[in-house]
Amino acid sequence: MKKALTILLLIAPCFLLAQFGIKGGINFANVTKASSINNSSKSGFHAGIFLAPESKGVIGSRTELIFSRQGYNFKTNSNTGNVNLDYIMLPQYMTINITKIFQLQLGGQMALLLNARADSSSGGATVPGPAGKMMDFYNKFDFGYGGGLEIHPVSGLIIGARVNISLGNLYKDISATNTGEAPSFVPKVNVKNNVFQFFAGWRFGKTKK
Repeated sequence: MKKALTILLLIAPCFLLAQFGIKGGINFANVTKASSINNSSKSGFHAGIFLAPESKGVIGSRTELIFSRQGYNFKTNSNTGNVNLDYIMLPQYMTINITKIFQLQLGGQMALLLNARADSSSGGATVPGPAGKMMDFYNKFDFGYGGGLEIHPVSGLIIGARVNISLGNLYKDISATNTGEAPSFVPKVNVKNNVFQFFAGWRFGKTKK
């Protein structure tokens, strides 16, 4: 208890001197190089919190903790459906304040896959493998980079857009798993997540004058 109180006292000044807030919005997600399954983008959503330590200059930073639902649609000879992927993401971005209103954001992110589900038109949930272990097909960790633009029109309101490009492979090497042959929604090549986001939110705390 004393240790937790000490940590809280140490980090409290950071929040008093920082902008922090909430944000959320819509995802347009897809995967790369998956022509074998006729993939297309699907919509999802994201929501979370952010912390931006106070900066007296043009350059600053932004740390976020985001829940993101993404994935892709697919169409094969036997199935049509979609794959839903739920991630917890930790973006770490450098911010560049063009003016008090416009801000560029560039940086990287890590992500942890929480859940994966595939639904098809051939009768509901697609259960891959002999034991239905859907997560066995996926790499649990992802990483990549991104960039975007954020606008601060009035008071604490934020509006922005961002693109996230993954560098890690979405699927494991199927031959290295015990699930047998890959289901129809798994492409025959390594693919990576791509997500385009629109978002809005609200900043709290001290703002630069």
